[in-house]
Amino acid sequence: MSEEHREEVVKNGDKNAIYITIHNRVYDVSNFLEEHPGGGDVLLEYAGKDATEAFEDVGHSDDAHEMLKQYLIGELEDSEKSSNVKNQTNGTDGGVAWCEWVILPIGVVLVATLIYRAYLFYNTR
Repeated sequence: MSEEHREEVVKNGDKNAIYITIHNRVYDVSNFLEEHPGGGDVLLEYAGKDATEAFEDVGHSDDAHEMLKQYLIGELEDSEKSSNVKNQTNGTDGGVAWCEWVILPIGVVLVATLIYRAYLFYNTR
């Protein structure tokens, strides 16, 4: 895997070679424009740019993360890597958000139940 300079990614961000970076890795997605479920314009919008946040915000499936590997052409040089990469090990940061969506409603139900039970207990005396 080669190391790319950010300026090379930007320079190649045209219709002939669409380079984007996700998690400091450089991908040539030129051949994926017509296949992309969200349309090629989405990829063109990030041509030559860091698309990490946009990629993760959409909530791509594990299959999409796997597909991404075939377009990998290199990695940004250490001096040019973004420090705001969420999680490079598996490419997702959905675990925390999923956990919050499950724990919050359970907590609300438990607190409401405790308040209701206390209300019943003190009003039946």
